[in-house]
Amino acid sequence: MRREQFAEGEFYHIYNHGVEERDIFSEEYDSIRFLESMKMFNDEEPIGSIYEQSFIHDLELGGEASKSNKKLVNIVAYCLNPNHFHLILEQISEKGISEFMHRLGGGYTMYYNNKHRHRGSLFRGVFRSIHVSTNEYLLHLSAYINLNDRVHQLGGEASKLIRTSWKEYTDSGIKLEDEMCEKDIILGQFKNKDEYKEYAEDALPIMLDRKKTEREERYLMIE
Repeated sequence: MRREQFAEGEFYHIYNHGVEERDIFSEEYDSIRFLESMKMFNDEEPIGSIYEQSFIHDLELGGEASKSNKKLVNIVAYCLNPNHFHLILEQISEKGISEFMHRLGGGYTMYYNNKHRHRGSLFRGVFRSIHVSTNEYLLHLSAYINLNDRVHQLGGEASKLIRTSWKEYTDSGIKLEDEMCEKDIILGQFKNKDEYKEYAEDALPIMLDRKKTEREERYLMIE
């Protein structure tokens, strides 16, 4: 049981790791699957399980499961790394975050275990959450998550598995169908995308320095 109560109109940093630090994204399609699941499960009406073959078929046809267009949460930013993920979510429906994460975690675990012949838990227990109580913290956290691969200095083969919302925030040429985030919550506080990009990249050296001296879990608690 979770102790915290999520409130409508409030922002939360949601994150989790693979059990025993195992990878939760082993192939490129895994991270694509997770992102598409984020889109499909973000609906007040249940859509049922997403089976792999029908999921791939929908992607090939450019289709999508029937949705009511009543979202559970606003997705503000995200980062998927090989063994963990970060999300900024705003709850906009009663119990929206809990329901969204229940569907996402359960559905993805079923997919991953079936595909990779894995048994048991995929994630390190129930997802973690931190209330984002100030606007300053929200802005800083968006930069931390959008640039999380650089914070962790991930490269090589791992870079192929990473997905972040950085391009949504900085690339004016991104396709509409590839957008997922409610970016105006952050970008509305800047003149344009270039100003936000400068803000985030200026914060990167500070984030790298603090990560050297503090455990990540302690760093995430800083508001």
